[in-house]
Amino acid sequence: MRQSVAPQAAPRGRAPAEESLGYQGPSACAAAGITYRQLDYWARTGLVQPSVRPAPGHGGQRLYSFRDVLVLKIVKRLLDAGVSLQSIRATAQALRTAELAELSQMTLMSDGAAVYRCSSPDELAELLRGGRGVFGIAVGAVWGDVEAALAQLHAERVDTGERVAPPEHPGDELARRRNRVG
Repeated sequence: MRQSVAPQAAPRGRAPAEESLGYQGPSACAAAGITYRQLDYWARTGLVQPSVRPAPGHGGQRLYSFRDVLVLKIVKRLLDAGVSLQSIRATAQALRTAELAELSQMTLMSDGAAVYRCSSPDELAELLRGGRGVFGIAVGAVWGDVEAALAQLHAERVDTGERVAPPEHPGDELARRRNRVG
């Protein structure tokens, strides 16, 4: 049965390899398609806060996990569609606590007021039959978009703080020179 998205105390699933990496603000913004101003505001208001490292004071660097960036991108899509902030807050909290395996199979549907989580084609059909679903977000598809975007951006190892450069593009001579010099 479909469920209205609300916070749950669900255990976290096994993290993908990306969960051992963290992403600073500019990389999180680029992958989520938001501005740094939005990122900062959402972190300060508690809408989407970095789970790896919050800013330790003025000038500190926040560090976002893969899941955080996924939630950022979904929040952006929901805001763009005009979903109420109250529903978006509940959705963001539910996405942060859902098991990773569940996330990749989830579809979020909204009628503009509420957001519903559908985990099967039957739940999706039931929601649409009821006339509630106006638009949907396939979380698995957003997951793929975020994964592809982050693969091209700088990251930081969560355990050591070591910077990880994206794979080198064969035709990117300028990047090769920067890496040799820096």
